[in-house]
Amino acid sequence: MTMKDWTGYRKELGLAVGKLGELNPEMMQAYRALAKAGKQTGNLGEKVRELIALGVAVSTRCDGCIAVHTAGARKAGATDGEIAEALGVAIAVNAGAALVYSARVIEAADLPAPQAKAAP
Repeated sequence: MTMKDWTGYRKELGLAVGKLGELNPEMMQAYRALAKAGKQTGNLGEKVRELIALGVAVSTRCDGCIAVHTAGARKAGATDGEIAEALGVAIAVNAGAALVYSARVIEAADLPAPQAKAAP
């Protein structure tokens, strides 16, 4: 079972983005400049950038980003293990963010802090 035809989706997305670019070429030019700027130093390499992009894609829940950057990661030579590890980092960071924001709820709810245990 497959959740989505990712190759077909990537093609459809490209057409829709192309149409948006026709309607708003200045915005598309600015987007391309921003994307290009992230590659200027070359310190990370294409594979690492694509693996980071996959983690961000999962965190932001962007199917388009998943489709584009999975293909990019594979093209850059990312292995199954590298992709899985990048996704594991995304899962952990998102769990950590939920933990931090849960602490904010505790503070907002003005719940009492745990009392220190007395020494025996």
